[in-house]
Amino acid sequence: MRVTVSRKAHFNAAHRLYRKDWSNEQNDTIFGKCNNANFHGHNYELTVSVTGGIDPETGYVIDTKILSDLIKVHIEDAFDHKNLNLDVPEFAELNPTAENIVVVIWQKLRAHIHADKDLEVTLYETPRNFVTFKGE
Repeated sequence: MRVTVSRKAHFNAAHRLYRKDWSNEQNDTIFGKCNNANFHGHNYELTVSVTGGIDPETGYVIDTKILSDLIKVHIEDAFDHKNLNLDVPEFAELNPTAENIVVVIWQKLRAHIHADKDLEVTLYETPRNFVTFKGE
């Protein structure tokens, strides 16, 4: 029997979508107002889900306190109130689109979740725009 345990979190961050190797015109055409040279921000909402077997001793798939602490240390502390382009090393050369952000979050957490458990991360950039990554 496999059960999914989920934890919600949030962080606020600024970013700019652009490619250094493109002209301003091409960046504006592709990224529009998200290419603002002065950056723009989002109130990101995050759901981290861990799926696995229930430990017969504890009754847990994963202790939610441990999951909460992992998210706090590796995601919230790293991203909250930061400029993703300038302050987060993973985005020094990687365009911080929602798609790339969710993959980076998954990678940062995957290293701390036991290999016999599945990890899924859903990132809401706005209440209506969200992306999900399962490591596939």
